[in-house]
Amino acid sequence: MIFVTGGAGFIGSNFVLDWVSAGAEDVLNLDKLTYAGNLENLRSLDANSRHSFVRGDIGDQALVESLLAKHRVRAVVNFAAESHVDRSIHSPGTFIDTNVVGTFRLLEAVRGYWSQLQGAERENFRFLHVSTDEVYGSLGPRDPAFTEENKYEPNSPYSASKAASDHLVRAYHHTYGLPVLTTNCSNNYGPYHFPEKLIPLMIVNALAGKPLPVYGDGQQIRDWLYVGDHCSAIRRVLEAGRLGETYNVGGWNEKPNLEIVHTVCALLDEMNPKRGGGSYREQITFVKDRPGHDRRYAIDARKIERELGWKPAETFETGIRKTVQWYLANGDWVQRVQSGAYRDWITQHYAQPA
Repeated sequence: MIFVTGGAGFIGSNFVLDWVSAGAEDVLNLDKLTYAGNLENLRSLDANSRHSFVRGDIGDQALVESLLAKHRVRAVVNFAAESHVDRSIHSPGTFIDTNVVGTFRLLEAVRGYWSQLQGAERENFRFLHVSTDEVYGSLGPRDPAFTEENKYEPNSPYSASKAASDHLVRAYHHTYGLPVLTTNCSNNYGPYHFPEKLIPLMIVNALAGKPLPVYGDGQQIRDWLYVGDHCSAIRRVLEAGRLGETYNVGGWNEKPNLEIVHTVCALLDEMNPKRGGGSYREQITFVKDRPGHDRRYAIDARKIERELGWKPAETFETGIRKTVQWYLANGDWVQRVQSGAYRDWITQHYAQPA
C-alpha cells in the first residue's frame, strides 16, 4: 500500500485515480479537506476496496504515525499543501502552518516509522515530496530554464513555504538517511482543477458571462503541464528515482497567460458558441497586477528524461482541448464546488476524522 497525502486536491486526486486505474497497489488517502480538497473528485472510487480515505491533517503527527503503523505502507507521496499564491499574500500564516510545520510533522512521523522497518521493507521504502518550480524565483526573458541546480529564490509566501519544505526533506535525507525523492513541477492544468486558478477560472467565468480577469499586461510566462503527465512522472520517479535527488517535471510549453486565455476562448467559441454570437474574448478584462508577480517560469526537464526515460505525452494543444471538454461535460461538478455543496456532502459523510 502507498500513503498519499492531499489526495483529494487537484493533483492528488488525479494521481489517486490514475494509480488505482493502473492496477498498482492499494492507496491510503489522507486529506484535511480544506476549500480545495473535494471528495467528489474521488466518487468513482466509493465502492473500490483498493482506496481508503481518512480525513486528517499531515500536522497531526500521532494520527500519521498510527496510520503508517496500521497499514504498513511502503511509500509516502506528499501532495498536501496550500498552493494558491493570491491566498498566500492575504493569509501567509496558513501556508507556514501547512507547508512548513505540517511537512516537518509528517517527516517526523515517517522517520519514526521507517527507522523501525527491517530488511526489504526498509530498503524499498520511499518518501516522495511534490513541490513547485516557483521555489526557483523568476526568470528574465532570455534566461535559461530552471534546472535542478538553480538556487532557490522564492518571491511569495507560498513559494517561500514550499522552498522551506523542500529544504526539510533534503535535510532529513542527509541527516537521518530517510530515502526521499523530490519533484518540482511547472503549472498543472486538467480535470478537477479548483476554479480559482487561471484556466478553470477562465472557462467558468466565460460560460457564466462574467469578466475574464487578466493580471497586468498578461505577459507573465509559465510552463504548462497536463496533470495526467505529471502523474506519470511521479510514478516513474517513485519507481526508479535516485535517492536524495530532485527531478524537475515540465511540459515544454512556455506560454504567456494572455495566450492561454485566448486559446481557452477560441476552444469555447468552437465547442460552446455564445448564443448571441461574438467571441468569449470580448469578456477579457485587464486588472491590476498582484504584488510580487513573477514574470516567467520555465522548466528544463531533461534530467528526468535522461535518467528515467520520462517525457510528457500531451502537447499543450491536446491537453487544453481535453481540459475544456472536461469542464463543459462536468458543469454539475463546477456548480457544486462554487456553491459549497460538496462541503455539505463532506460533513454528512465524514463528520468525524477516522
